[in-house]
Amino acid sequence: MVNHAFLLGALAATVTGVVAQDNVRFGNAFSLGATTSYIIEAETTLYPGKTQSGDTPRLALWPGMGTDQGQLIQAIVLGSTDAQGQNCGGKPHVSGQWCVFASALQSGTQLQGATFPINSNQGAKIHCNNTDKYDQATGITAQTVSVDGKVVSTLSTKSGKAIGFGTAEEAQDQFKGVVYEHSYVNTTVVLAAADPHFAATLVKNGATGSLVTKDNKTFKVDKITIAQHSF
Repeated sequence: MVNHAFLLGALAATVTGVVAQDNVRFGNAFSLGATTSYIIEAETTLYPGKTQSGDTPRLALWPGMGTDQGQLIQAIVLGSTDAQGQNCGGKPHVSGQWCVFASALQSGTQLQGATFPINSNQGAKIHCNNTDKYDQATGITAQTVSVDGKVVSTLSTKSGKAIGFGTAEEAQDQFKGVVYEHSYVNTTVVLAAADPHFAATLVKNGATGSLVTKDNKTFKVDKITIAQHSF
C-alpha cells in the first residue's frame, strides 16, 4: 500500500516475515507515501462494518505506517475465531464482533497492546503520535486505540521514522470470503515538514476519498470508503 509498492514493499516484507507459514494476501487499499519528510502524527477512526463471510480464519483490517527502518506500525481490527479473536479482552468470541488492538511488526516480531471487542457499527479511533520528533536515537511512536471515548489499547515502539500511511485488508491462512464495505473517518496525517509531492503519491485501489491540504504538511480525508472485496 503506500504507492502499492511502498506499503506492500515495506509492509509485506515485515508481514510475511512474521507469518511466513501463512498464505497472506491483500485486498483494496488507500495509501500515501513515501514522503521526503516523515510523519509526526496520524489519526483515523475505522468503522469495520460486517464481519467477514466464510468460516476460515483469518482476516485483519488495519491502518498502517511503514517506516524508514522497514518496520510497520499498525492498529489491527481482527475478524477471526482463532488466536486473538478467540478470546478478545478476556471474553469469548462473539459472532459478529471484531477484536481491536494496537500493534507493530518490529524486526520480525509482532508486538501488541491489550485486545478489546467491538461491534460492526462501532468506530475504533486510532491515534499515532511520534512523541519526541525523532532525534534518531530515541524516536518513539506512541499508539492509542479508543472506543466510545475510552482508551482500550496502547503500544509504544522505537520503529524509526514513519514515511507512508495506508489502509489494508489482509487475508491470512486459508481465508476465503467477502470483506464487506468499511470506512475510515476523519483521517489526518501530519508531516514534520512540508512535502509538495506527498499528495501526488496517493493511490486508491477499490477505495474512494478526497485528500486535501492547505500547506503540504497536514493532509486530511473526511471519509475513506473501502469497497467490498472477495478473496
